[in-house]
Amino acid sequence: MRPEQCRAARAILGWSQSDLAEASLVGRRTLANFENGTSALNERTKRDIQLALERAGIVFIDPNGGGPGVRLRDNTGDS
Repeated sequence: MRPEQCRAARAILGWSQSDLAEASLVGRRTLANFENGTSALNERTKRDIQLALERAGIVFIDPNGGGPGVRLRDNTGDS
């Protein structure tokens, strides 16, 4: 997960940094520093954030030629 993906995922969900910090049990300052590129996250913290976003319906898109991204899970069964 890249900082841009994290910000985009929050935007899709309409979540603030505080919302994501609460859902992932990660400090808001830690999240803010990651999103603005001030500091990197350890793997466990990054996983905690990503899992919180995925539980909320975010799907992370691999960089398959067009670059990494995020989208909201399709719950209609149409994938």
